[in-house]
Amino acid sequence: MRTTKLSDYLLQLTRFGAFNAYLVREDDGFTLVDTTFGGAADDVITAATEAGGQIKRITLTHGHGDHVGSLDTLKDRLGSNVEVSMGELDARILAGEKVVEGRLPGSWPKVKTIPATRLTGGEAIGSLEVVSTPGHSPGHIAFRDTRDGTVIAGDVFTSLGGLAVSNHFHVRFPFAAIATWDQAKDLASARVIRALNPSLLVVGHGPATRLPEAAIDAAIRRAQR
Repeated sequence: MRTTKLSDYLLQLTRFGAFNAYLVREDDGFTLVDTTFGGAADDVITAATEAGGQIKRITLTHGHGDHVGSLDTLKDRLGSNVEVSMGELDARILAGEKVVEGRLPGSWPKVKTIPATRLTGGEAIGSLEVVSTPGHSPGHIAFRDTRDGTVIAGDVFTSLGGLAVSNHFHVRFPFAAIATWDQAKDLASARVIRALNPSLLVVGHGPATRLPEAAIDAAIRRAQR
């Protein structure tokens, strides 16, 4: 796992060159956003320790296996005091409920951890404001750091080979489009993120984009075609 310091508040954790989780620094330790695939727990905990803190809470952009895969092991290792949160609809899907009509694309693994908090948008997770961004999955959420305007966008966008909305096939990382549930909602959520005017945009797959307004605008134009 590669650790990249993006700001005083944010560390990017990358596995296999393309799958990201994030450590957001707070006064009491770290908020972990996403967990990547299974098998990452030890590396994630080590990254937090080496950065001088402990993981105090885990929050998830959505329920696909490459984002929740290490959740159960992390919860077991970190203990009951670590609160887990995720979008309401995705939490219900992982609990076995049918919440939308039709087939759900993407991987939806069996997860034993039950989120203590189900998010719908507008809540605060430490310094992070929760933003409802459905489309890639029914209950997808993003996060805006209220301290510096960084947006953690999950899989609304990818940035491998350039910033792209995940509602359409992108040759450098086609898996995000294959796993997207509702293309129109996903594009609408890309516009929601653009309206936040992020100072830094980070995503589930690919490198960070600084001062991303122009790149977001271009990605949205391509997604509308």
